[in-house]
Amino acid sequence: MRLLDRYLLRELLIPLCYCLGGFLIFWIAGDLFNQLSAFKAHHLLAGDVAEYYLVKAPEFLVLVTPIALLLALLYALSNHARHNELTAIRTAGVSLWRACVPYFVVGLVFGAGSFAASEFWVPNSSDLADQILARRLEGAGGAKDKDIQTNAQFKNARDHRIWEIDAYNFRTHVMTRPKVTSILPDGSTRWLIADTGLRVGDVWTFYEVEQFEFKPGEAPASKMTLKTNVLAVPEFTESPERINRELRINRRLSMRAMRATELSTAEVLAYLRLHREDLTPRDAWWLRTQLQEGIAAPWTCLVVVLVAIPFGAASGRRNVFAGVASGIVICFGYFILLRLGLALGSGGLVPAWVAAWLPNASFALAGLWMLRRAG
Repeated sequence: MRLLDRYLLRELLIPLCYCLGGFLIFWIAGDLFNQLSAFKAHHLLAGDVAEYYLVKAPEFLVLVTPIALLLALLYALSNHARHNELTAIRTAGVSLWRACVPYFVVGLVFGAGSFAASEFWVPNSSDLADQILARRLEGAGGAKDKDIQTNAQFKNARDHRIWEIDAYNFRTHVMTRPKVTSILPDGSTRWLIADTGLRVGDVWTFYEVEQFEFKPGEAPASKMTLKTNVLAVPEFTESPERINRELRINRRLSMRAMRATELSTAEVLAYLRLHREDLTPRDAWWLRTQLQEGIAAPWTCLVVVLVAIPFGAASGRRNVFAGVASGIVICFGYFILLRLGLALGSGGLVPAWVAAWLPNASFALAGLWMLRRAG
Protein backbone atom coordinates (compact mmCIF):
# COMPACT_ATOMS: atom_id res chain seq x y z
CA MET A 1 0.00 0.00 0.00
CA ARG A 2 1.36 3.38 -0.99
CA LEU A 3 2.11 6.04 1.59
CA LEU A 4 -0.59 8.24 0.08
CA ASP A 5 -3.21 5.47 0.43
CA ARG A 6 -2.30 4.93 4.08
CA TYR A 7 -2.54 8.65 4.77
CA LEU A 8 -5.95 9.03 3.10
CA LEU A 9 -7.26 5.94 4.89
CA ARG A 10 -6.12 7.22 8.26
CA GLU A 11 -7.69 10.62 7.67
CA LEU A 12 -10.98 8.90 6.78
CA LEU A 13 -11.12 6.16 9.40
CA ILE A 14 -10.58 8.51 12.35
CA PRO A 15 -13.70 10.66 11.72
CA LEU A 16 -15.58 7.51 10.64
CA CYS A 17 -14.93 5.89 14.02
CA TYR A 18 -16.00 9.08 15.76
CA CYS A 19 -19.24 9.20 13.71
CA LEU A 20 -20.10 5.54 14.34
CA GLY A 21 -19.22 5.82 18.01
CA GLY A 22 -21.19 9.04 18.41
CA PHE A 23 -24.27 7.63 16.70
CA LEU A 24 -24.06 4.50 18.84
CA ILE A 25 -23.75 6.47 22.08
CA PHE A 26 -26.66 8.77 21.22
CA TRP A 27 -28.83 5.81 20.23
CA ILE A 28 -28.07 3.86 23.40
CA ALA A 29 -28.63 6.93 25.58
CA GLY A 30 -31.96 7.76 23.93
CA ASP A 31 -33.19 4.17 23.91
CA LEU A 32 -32.07 3.61 27.50
CA PHE A 33 -34.08 6.65 28.59
CA ASN A 34 -37.20 5.23 26.90
CA GLN A 35 -36.65 1.63 28.00
CA LEU A 36 -35.52 2.22 31.58
CA SER A 37 -38.94 1.53 33.07
CA ALA A 38 -39.25 -1.65 31.01
CA PHE A 39 -35.82 -2.83 32.16
CA LYS A 40 -36.85 -2.26 35.78
CA ALA A 41 -40.16 -4.08 35.26
CA HIS A 42 -38.26 -7.05 33.81
CA HIS A 43 -35.76 -6.99 36.71
CA LEU A 44 -32.74 -6.78 34.39
CA LEU A 45 -29.26 -6.39 35.83
CA ALA A 46 -26.57 -4.12 34.40
CA GLY A 47 -25.00 -7.07 32.60
CA ASP A 48 -28.34 -7.96 31.03
CA VAL A 49 -28.80 -4.40 29.76
CA ALA A 50 -25.29 -4.40 28.28
CA GLU A 51 -25.99 -7.72 26.57
CA TYR A 52 -29.31 -6.38 25.28
CA TYR A 53 -27.62 -3.45 23.53
CA LEU A 54 -24.79 -5.66 22.28
CA VAL A 55 -27.39 -7.84 20.56
CA LYS A 56 -29.32 -4.87 19.14
CA ALA A 57 -26.24 -2.91 18.01
CA PRO A 58 -25.70 -4.68 14.64
CA GLU A 59 -29.18 -3.73 13.44
CA PHE A 60 -28.58 -0.08 14.33
CA LEU A 61 -25.08 -0.03 12.81
CA VAL A 62 -26.35 -1.46 9.51
CA LEU A 63 -28.77 1.47 9.27
CA VAL A 64 -26.35 4.27 10.21
CA THR A 65 -23.13 3.03 8.55
CA PRO A 66 -23.87 4.73 5.18
CA ILE A 67 -24.72 8.00 6.97
CA ALA A 68 -21.56 7.84 9.08
CA LEU A 69 -19.46 7.02 6.02
CA LEU A 70 -20.96 9.95 4.11
CA LEU A 71 -20.33 12.44 6.90
CA ALA A 72 -16.80 11.14 7.51
CA LEU A 73 -15.94 11.32 3.81
CA LEU A 74 -17.31 14.84 3.41
CA TYR A 75 -15.41 15.96 6.50
CA ALA A 76 -12.13 14.35 5.41
CA LEU A 77 -12.32 15.56 1.81
CA SER A 78 -13.36 19.07 2.83
CA ASN A 79 -10.41 19.16 5.21
CA HIS A 80 -8.02 18.00 2.46
CA ALA A 81 -9.38 20.58 0.02
CA ARG A 82 -9.24 23.32 2.64
CA HIS A 83 -5.50 22.74 3.07
CA ASN A 84 -4.94 22.39 -0.70
CA GLU A 85 -3.84 18.76 -0.26
CA LEU A 86 -6.03 17.53 -3.10
CA THR A 87 -4.51 20.16 -5.40
CA ALA A 88 -1.02 19.01 -4.41
CA ILE A 89 -1.93 15.34 -5.03
CA ARG A 90 -3.27 16.11 -8.50
CA THR A 91 -0.31 18.35 -9.31
CA ALA A 92 1.97 15.40 -8.51
CA GLY A 93 0.30 13.47 -11.36
CA VAL A 94 -2.17 11.41 -9.31
CA SER A 95 -5.67 11.59 -10.76
CA LEU A 96 -8.66 12.12 -8.52
CA TRP A 97 -9.92 8.64 -9.45
CA ARG A 98 -6.64 7.02 -8.36
CA ALA A 99 -6.43 9.08 -5.18
CA CYS A 100 -9.90 7.93 -4.18
CA VAL A 101 -9.23 4.19 -4.57
CA PRO A 102 -8.91 3.79 -0.75
CA TYR A 103 -12.36 5.33 -0.34
CA PHE A 104 -13.89 2.87 -2.81
CA VAL A 105 -12.21 -0.01 -0.97
CA VAL A 106 -13.69 1.22 2.33
CA GLY A 107 -17.13 1.48 0.70
CA LEU A 108 -16.91 -2.10 -0.61
CA VAL A 109 -15.68 -3.47 2.72
CA PHE A 110 -18.39 -1.73 4.73
CA GLY A 111 -21.02 -2.77 2.17
CA ALA A 112 -19.92 -6.42 2.43
CA GLY A 113 -19.95 -6.15 6.22
CA SER A 114 -23.47 -4.69 6.18
CA PHE A 115 -24.69 -7.50 3.93
CA ALA A 116 -23.12 -10.17 6.16
CA ALA A 117 -24.64 -8.61 9.27
CA SER A 118 -28.06 -8.36 7.60
CA GLU A 119 -27.92 -12.03 6.56
CA PHE A 120 -26.50 -13.70 9.66
CA TRP A 121 -26.92 -11.49 12.76
CA VAL A 122 -29.60 -8.84 12.35
CA PRO A 123 -32.59 -11.14 11.56
CA ASN A 124 -32.22 -12.86 14.95
CA SER A 125 -31.42 -9.75 16.98
CA SER A 126 -35.04 -8.91 17.89
CA ASP A 127 -35.73 -12.46 19.08
CA LEU A 128 -32.52 -12.53 21.13
CA ALA A 129 -33.32 -9.13 22.64
CA ASP A 130 -36.80 -10.36 23.63
CA GLN A 131 -35.25 -13.43 25.27
CA ILE A 132 -32.93 -11.21 27.31
CA LEU A 133 -35.88 -9.03 28.36
CA ALA A 134 -37.82 -12.07 29.55
CA ARG A 135 -34.83 -13.80 31.15
CA ARG A 136 -35.40 -12.71 34.76
CA LEU A 137 -39.17 -13.02 34.56
CA GLU A 138 -38.90 -16.56 33.29
CA GLY A 139 -36.63 -17.43 36.17
CA ALA A 140 -39.20 -15.99 38.58
CA GLY A 141 -41.99 -17.95 36.92
CA GLY A 142 -44.00 -14.90 35.92
CA ALA A 143 -42.99 -14.21 32.37
CA LYS A 144 -45.32 -13.45 29.54
CA ASP A 145 -43.75 -15.47 26.75
CA LYS A 146 -43.24 -13.46 23.59
CA ASP A 147 -42.02 -16.62 21.88
CA ILE A 148 -45.54 -18.05 21.69
CA GLN A 149 -47.84 -17.32 18.78
CA THR A 150 -51.48 -18.25 19.06
CA ASN A 151 -53.74 -19.25 16.16
CA ALA A 152 -50.74 -19.96 13.95
CA GLN A 153 -51.37 -21.20 10.43
CA PHE A 154 -49.29 -21.76 7.32
CA LYS A 155 -49.60 -23.62 4.05
CA ASN A 156 -47.09 -25.95 2.44
CA ALA A 157 -48.35 -25.77 -1.13
CA ARG A 158 -45.58 -27.96 -2.52
CA ASP A 159 -46.46 -30.93 -0.26
CA HIS A 160 -50.20 -30.10 -0.11
CA ARG A 161 -50.37 -29.60 3.65
CA ILE A 162 -51.95 -26.95 5.85
CA TRP A 163 -50.86 -26.55 9.48
CA GLU A 164 -53.22 -24.98 12.03
CA ILE A 165 -51.83 -24.61 15.56
CA ASP A 166 -53.60 -23.18 18.60
CA ALA A 167 -50.25 -22.13 20.14
CA TYR A 168 -46.68 -22.47 18.83
CA ASN A 169 -43.44 -21.80 20.73
CA PHE A 170 -40.74 -20.36 18.47
CA ARG A 171 -37.92 -21.45 20.77
CA THR A 172 -38.97 -24.93 21.90
CA HIS A 173 -41.04 -25.68 18.75
CA VAL A 174 -43.79 -27.20 20.92
CA MET A 175 -47.24 -27.17 19.32
CA THR A 176 -50.47 -27.08 21.29
CA ARG A 177 -53.53 -28.57 19.58
CA PRO A 178 -52.01 -28.90 16.10
CA LYS A 179 -54.17 -29.89 13.16
CA VAL A 180 -52.48 -30.92 9.92
CA THR A 181 -54.60 -31.22 6.78
CA SER A 182 -53.00 -33.25 3.97
CA ILE A 183 -54.30 -33.73 0.42
CA LEU A 184 -53.38 -37.27 -0.66
CA PRO A 185 -52.44 -38.28 -4.24
CA ASP A 186 -55.87 -39.86 -4.83
CA GLY A 187 -57.61 -36.58 -3.92
CA SER A 188 -58.77 -37.64 -0.48
CA THR A 189 -58.12 -35.56 2.63
CA ARG A 190 -56.39 -36.61 5.84
CA TRP A 191 -56.72 -34.79 9.15
CA LEU A 192 -54.21 -35.30 11.92
CA ILE A 193 -55.39 -33.75 15.19
CA ALA A 194 -53.33 -33.97 18.37
CA ASP A 195 -53.10 -32.46 21.83
CA THR A 196 -49.36 -31.76 21.49
CA GLY A 197 -46.68 -31.91 18.83
CA LEU A 198 -42.93 -31.56 19.21
CA ARG A 199 -39.70 -32.33 17.42
CA VAL A 200 -38.02 -35.54 18.58
CA GLY A 201 -34.71 -35.86 16.80
CA ASP A 202 -35.51 -34.99 13.20
CA VAL A 203 -39.10 -36.26 13.27
CA TRP A 204 -42.32 -34.52 14.27
CA THR A 205 -43.99 -36.54 17.01
CA PHE A 206 -47.59 -36.05 18.12
CA TYR A 207 -49.36 -37.10 21.32
CA GLU A 208 -53.02 -38.06 21.87
CA VAL A 209 -53.61 -38.31 18.16
CA GLU A 210 -56.80 -38.77 16.15
CA GLN A 211 -56.54 -39.23 12.40
CA PHE A 212 -59.38 -38.94 9.88
CA GLU A 213 -59.28 -39.78 6.18
CA PHE A 214 -62.15 -39.06 3.82
CA LYS A 215 -62.92 -38.47 0.17
CA PRO A 216 -64.62 -35.35 -1.22
CA GLY A 217 -68.25 -35.26 -0.20
CA GLU A 218 -67.84 -37.62 2.75
CA ALA A 219 -68.39 -36.60 6.37
CA PRO A 220 -64.96 -36.44 8.05
CA ALA A 221 -66.16 -37.23 11.57
CA SER A 222 -67.27 -40.73 10.56
CA LYS A 223 -63.95 -41.66 8.95
CA MET A 224 -61.53 -41.98 11.87
CA THR A 225 -58.67 -44.23 10.73
CA LEU A 226 -56.35 -44.01 13.71
CA LYS A 227 -56.36 -43.15 17.41
CA THR A 228 -53.14 -43.49 19.38
CA ASN A 229 -51.19 -41.98 22.25
CA VAL A 230 -47.99 -41.33 20.26
CA LEU A 231 -47.41 -40.98 16.53
CA ALA A 232 -44.15 -40.12 14.74
CA VAL A 233 -44.66 -38.73 11.23
CA PRO A 234 -41.36 -38.67 9.28
CA GLU A 235 -43.12 -37.60 6.07
CA PHE A 236 -43.77 -34.17 7.62
CA THR A 237 -40.58 -32.62 6.27
CA GLU A 238 -41.21 -29.08 7.53
CA SER A 239 -38.24 -28.19 9.74
CA PRO A 240 -38.65 -25.98 12.84
CA GLU A 241 -36.58 -23.31 11.10
CA ARG A 242 -38.94 -23.32 8.14
CA ILE A 243 -42.02 -23.15 10.37
CA ASN A 244 -40.49 -20.24 12.30
CA ARG A 245 -39.77 -18.42 9.05
CA GLU A 246 -43.23 -19.08 7.64
CA LEU A 247 -45.01 -17.84 10.75
CA ARG A 248 -42.79 -14.77 11.11
CA ILE A 249 -43.36 -13.71 7.52
CA ASN A 250 -47.09 -14.46 7.69
CA ARG A 251 -47.41 -12.33 10.83
CA ARG A 252 -45.57 -9.41 9.27
CA LEU A 253 -47.49 -9.73 6.02
CA SER A 254 -50.72 -9.26 7.93
CA MET A 255 -49.35 -6.09 9.55
CA ARG A 256 -47.11 -4.85 6.71
CA ALA A 257 -44.63 -4.15 9.52
CA MET A 258 -41.53 -6.03 8.41
CA ARG A 259 -38.36 -4.08 7.81
CA ALA A 260 -35.83 -5.40 5.32
CA THR A 261 -33.41 -6.09 8.17
CA GLU A 262 -35.79 -8.42 10.04
CA LEU A 263 -35.42 -11.29 7.57
CA SER A 264 -32.46 -12.32 5.47
CA THR A 265 -32.68 -12.25 1.71
CA ALA A 266 -32.29 -16.05 1.72
CA GLU A 267 -35.39 -16.41 3.93
CA VAL A 268 -37.53 -14.11 1.80
CA LEU A 269 -36.34 -15.79 -1.41
CA ALA A 270 -37.14 -19.25 -0.03
CA TYR A 271 -40.60 -18.06 1.02
CA LEU A 272 -41.30 -16.62 -2.43
CA ARG A 273 -40.24 -19.85 -4.13
CA LEU A 274 -42.43 -22.01 -1.89
CA HIS A 275 -45.49 -19.75 -2.22
CA ARG A 276 -45.15 -18.78 -5.86
CA GLU A 277 -48.65 -19.99 -6.70
CA ASP A 278 -50.66 -19.08 -3.60
CA LEU A 279 -49.44 -15.54 -2.83
CA THR A 280 -51.84 -12.69 -3.47
CA PRO A 281 -50.52 -10.02 -5.88
CA ARG A 282 -50.37 -7.50 -3.02
CA ASP A 283 -48.28 -9.82 -0.84
CA ALA A 284 -46.04 -10.76 -3.76
CA TRP A 285 -45.34 -7.10 -4.62
CA TRP A 286 -44.53 -6.29 -1.04
CA LEU A 287 -42.24 -9.29 -0.47
CA ARG A 288 -40.36 -8.81 -3.75
CA THR A 289 -39.80 -5.16 -2.89
CA GLN A 290 -38.46 -6.14 0.55
CA LEU A 291 -36.18 -8.73 -1.09
CA GLN A 292 -34.76 -6.21 -3.55
CA GLU A 293 -34.32 -3.64 -0.78
CA GLY A 294 -32.29 -6.16 1.22
CA ILE A 295 -30.01 -6.74 -1.79
CA ALA A 296 -29.69 -3.06 -2.70
CA ALA A 297 -29.11 -1.68 0.81
CA PRO A 298 -25.43 -2.81 1.22
CA TRP A 299 -24.49 -1.08 -2.05
CA THR A 300 -25.46 2.23 -0.47
CA CYS A 301 -21.99 2.40 1.09
CA LEU A 302 -20.39 2.43 -2.37
CA VAL A 303 -22.93 4.94 -3.68
CA VAL A 304 -22.09 7.18 -0.72
CA VAL A 305 -18.46 7.25 -1.83
CA LEU A 306 -19.42 8.21 -5.39
CA VAL A 307 -21.58 11.08 -4.14
CA ALA A 308 -19.25 12.32 -1.39
CA ILE A 309 -16.06 12.60 -3.48
CA PRO A 310 -17.21 15.35 -5.89
CA PHE A 311 -18.99 17.23 -3.08
CA GLY A 312 -15.97 17.13 -0.80
CA ALA A 313 -13.25 17.56 -3.43
CA ALA A 314 -14.91 20.66 -4.88
CA SER A 315 -15.42 22.35 -1.55
CA GLY A 316 -12.41 24.67 -1.93
CA ARG A 317 -11.56 26.58 1.21
CA ARG A 318 -15.00 26.30 2.75
CA ASN A 319 -15.32 25.44 6.40
CA VAL A 320 -15.19 21.68 6.99
CA PHE A 321 -18.64 21.81 8.55
CA ALA A 322 -20.04 22.76 5.14
CA GLY A 323 -19.40 19.13 4.24
CA VAL A 324 -21.54 18.02 7.17
CA ALA A 325 -24.35 20.30 5.99
CA SER A 326 -24.06 18.82 2.50
CA GLY A 327 -24.29 15.34 4.04
CA ILE A 328 -27.55 16.19 5.79
CA VAL A 329 -29.08 17.44 2.53
CA ILE A 330 -27.93 14.32 0.65
CA CYS A 331 -29.30 11.99 3.35
CA PHE A 332 -32.64 13.79 3.31
CA GLY A 333 -32.93 13.52 -0.48
CA TYR A 334 -31.92 9.86 -0.47
CA PHE A 335 -34.44 9.01 2.25
CA ILE A 336 -37.30 10.69 0.35
CA LEU A 337 -36.40 8.83 -2.85
CA LEU A 338 -36.09 5.54 -0.96
CA ARG A 339 -39.51 5.83 0.71
CA LEU A 340 -41.09 6.86 -2.59
CA GLY A 341 -39.58 3.89 -4.43
CA LEU A 342 -40.61 1.37 -1.74
CA ALA A 343 -44.15 2.74 -1.69
CA LEU A 344 -44.43 2.44 -5.47
CA GLY A 345 -42.97 -1.07 -5.46
CA SER A 346 -45.12 -2.33 -2.59
CA GLY A 347 -48.20 -1.04 -4.39
CA GLY A 348 -47.26 -2.80 -7.62
CA LEU A 349 -46.96 0.49 -9.54
CA VAL A 350 -43.36 -0.20 -10.58
CA PRO A 351 -41.29 -3.42 -10.66
CA ALA A 352 -39.73 -4.33 -7.32
CA TRP A 353 -36.16 -4.02 -8.60
CA VAL A 354 -36.85 -0.53 -9.93
CA ALA A 355 -38.39 0.54 -6.62
CA ALA A 356 -35.50 -0.74 -4.47
CA TRP A 357 -32.63 0.31 -6.74
CA LEU A 358 -34.02 3.72 -7.73
CA PRO A 359 -32.21 5.72 -4.98
CA ASN A 360 -28.88 3.91 -5.49
CA ALA A 361 -29.03 4.20 -9.27
CA SER A 362 -30.04 7.87 -9.23
CA PHE A 363 -27.38 8.95 -6.73
CA ALA A 364 -24.70 6.73 -8.29
CA LEU A 365 -25.28 8.21 -11.76
CA ALA A 366 -25.28 11.74 -10.32
CA GLY A 367 -22.07 10.98 -8.42
CA LEU A 368 -20.35 9.52 -11.50
CA TRP A 369 -21.35 12.56 -13.56
CA MET A 370 -20.05 15.01 -10.95
CA LEU A 371 -16.90 12.95 -10.37
CA ARG A 372 -16.17 12.92 -14.09
CA ARG A 373 -16.50 16.69 -14.22
CA ALA A 374 -14.35 17.12 -11.12
CA GLY A 375 -11.70 14.66 -12.31
